[in-house]
Amino acid sequence: MAHGKKYKADLAKQPQTALALAEAVKVIKSFRDTKFDQSIEVVLHLGIDPKQSDQSLRGAVALPHGVGATKKVIAFVSAEKVAKAKAAGAIEAGAEDLVAKIEAGWLDFDVVIAEPAMMRVVAKLGKQLGPKGLMPSPKAGTVTPQIEQAIKEYAAGKVEFRNDSGGNVAASVAKKSFSAETIAENVKAFVEHIEKIKPATVKGQYIKRVAISASMTPSVTISL
Repeated sequence: MAHGKKYKADLAKQPQTALALAEAVKVIKSFRDTKFDQSIEVVLHLGIDPKQSDQSLRGAVALPHGVGATKKVIAFVSAEKVAKAKAAGAIEAGAEDLVAKIEAGWLDFDVVIAEPAMMRVVAKLGKQLGPKGLMPSPKAGTVTPQIEQAIKEYAAGKVEFRNDSGGNVAASVAKKSFSAETIAENVKAFVEHIEKIKPATVKGQYIKRVAISASMTPSVTISL
């Protein structure tokens, strides 16, 4: 892949060894700015076997300083909870009526949250939600009786993650405009969450490598 002069200039400043988190963030902050506020991404290479279902990772975590973005959330709830769901930040809430709206082609939302009892209703939307990765899941915290709390967290940018076929987990955890301290605290919180949910069947080294980058910059490896 060909890179421009500005990227190559950043590449020349890329450390060749792993750095402490605070130092790694400083390097990322020193890379060029762009016309848009770049996202800060953390990538963890894990010692898991992605082919084993009991070693797969999927979930969501609310970071201490948010991620600098909001999401459009809809909620499948019983009739008496529709008003509370909307007050918590859902752009739309309902049951069969919401199913009909989506079946008619409406997909202007980012996250779908459902009460457990509403999954029988949501199941009708497998063809619409499944291919887009929007089907609610208990693992991701999008199937929950704590509807209002979940809506608030996801609307504020709660971070979802899942491992890929190579055993990597990646997530956008901040914006480049955040202070270095804020970025570091969000990265630390995300890594600690991944550590906390280590599958019991994983043997040997669990977290093998951690790196951070901005949307348009080289990556910097963090010392473990």
